[in-house]
Amino acid sequence: MAASAAISNTPQGPMLAAKPAPVSGRRTFAFFCMVFGMFMAILDIQIVSASLAEIQAGLSASSEEISWVQTSYLIAEVIMIPLSGTLSRVLSTRWMFVIASGGFTFMSFMCATATNIDQMIVYRALQGFIGGGMIPTVFASAFTVFPPEKRPVISPIIGLVATLAPTIGPTLGGYLTDLFSWHWLFLVNIVPGIFVTVSTYLLVDFDEPDFRLFKSFDWAGLGFMAAFLGSLEYVLEEGPLNDWFQDELVLILTIVCVVGGFGFFYRAFTAKQPIVDLRAFADRNFLAGSSFSFVMGIGLYGLTYLYPVYLGSVRGYSSLQIGETMFVSGATMFVMAPVAGILSRKMDPRIMMGIGFAAFAFGTWMMSSLTKDWDFWELFVPQIFRGVGLMICMVPINNIALGTLHPSRIKNASGLYNLTRNLGGAVGLALINTGINNRLDLHLQRLRESVNWGRSTAVETLNAMTLKFQSLGPDAGTAAIKTLSNMVHREAMVMAFADVFLLLTILFLGLILALPFIKKPRPAPAGAGGGH
Repeated sequence: MAASAAISNTPQGPMLAAKPAPVSGRRTFAFFCMVFGMFMAILDIQIVSASLAEIQAGLSASSEEISWVQTSYLIAEVIMIPLSGTLSRVLSTRWMFVIASGGFTFMSFMCATATNIDQMIVYRALQGFIGGGMIPTVFASAFTVFPPEKRPVISPIIGLVATLAPTIGPTLGGYLTDLFSWHWLFLVNIVPGIFVTVSTYLLVDFDEPDFRLFKSFDWAGLGFMAAFLGSLEYVLEEGPLNDWFQDELVLILTIVCVVGGFGFFYRAFTAKQPIVDLRAFADRNFLAGSSFSFVMGIGLYGLTYLYPVYLGSVRGYSSLQIGETMFVSGATMFVMAPVAGILSRKMDPRIMMGIGFAAFAFGTWMMSSLTKDWDFWELFVPQIFRGVGLMICMVPINNIALGTLHPSRIKNASGLYNLTRNLGGAVGLALINTGINNRLDLHLQRLRESVNWGRSTAVETLNAMTLKFQSLGPDAGTAAIKTLSNMVHREAMVMAFADVFLLLTILFLGLILALPFIKKPRPAPAGAGGGH
């Protein structure tokens, strides 16, 4: 493997110089099997999002408990992603991926057999933790196995998988639940998972394990990192829903997050063999790419969250209808992947990112005119712009962050890079939920000031509703007031959504203004890929 053949002086010891060599068909096929495994791991983040009500009913779970089906997966995955760099150096790419894909497949089967919510939460956490190792391993392999001239083809593929999987997750989940049952959200992973595990074992030979690294493994750093990232993910997920520090558990885990963060960063800079090597951030391109990846996480996961919430809470769509509507972005990304690859050969990556963020901004600006009547066709064009923006941005961001690093840095850097995207999504969801809650309260207050007994329009509407419910007899007035109250709440919710889309528009426009400050990426170092 190039990462182990193109060796420089690193904490692991001296390394030999790499010699670029053609990539064999066997290695290419093995890599694409790994890409499919990564697709499954990322897909499972969102595949349950449109079917939580069905899982809740099947497991007799409460509304508070069911959110943990998704939260437990995210918390566990975000811990594994940065850890995977160290583990893949110890175990080798082959065994790291075999364990990750095999464990993910087995835990998918266990999720399908869960009979109560406690079992499901445990199995989902293990599924996310074990499977999370596949994501950065694929990114690292893409930039070490393949030479720079192949990256205009490879980078759009991994970019497509990383963005398409969470986008079509609700679509696939909705279809499976509607056609079969919620169990198939997990059973669908079994056969592909076995194929990926076996093919990786038989075909991957990118590098060799180095078990000597276990002797200096930083167990304290691992504990601090788990406490830091796990509690951070929980606080960001649950904080907006529980009024932040008014909730005792959120407050306690915030303290755990701060203490764990101090311990993690102390160990990262003082341990002989840190669990995560943060020195990759000293590279200006990697720092810039990771920063933009963080914001991309907001656009990727935030909008994947906003559209289904609007369609479910305002339009009353079923999980299948939500999935069909969301498919537009996925189809657009699939079409745009080869276009992004062609543009990456001919265009300055900063210009590509500017086009992508402009597409994002235009799509969210269109959504700022949202009304309660918007359905598939009104959402069609904004989703196209979202799909274009994601693909046009993802390819140059990948190349800026990872394409110019020395191969000896790639494995650790890949974990950090993917972590920034996931954390961006978590922070984005926290900000979006907080924004919706705050703006909802504001709009409810303003609308209630307008809907009162002193306004003739409100009184006439209430009287008309009372006549509509006259068959209820004495309860007609109560039913009319309740219906009017629901209308006010719905309109306030729509206005809150529109405000959040406007804020996202401002965010993406701000990123365009920051692009001139990014240094144009240098050519990749010699032997940065394709070596044996």
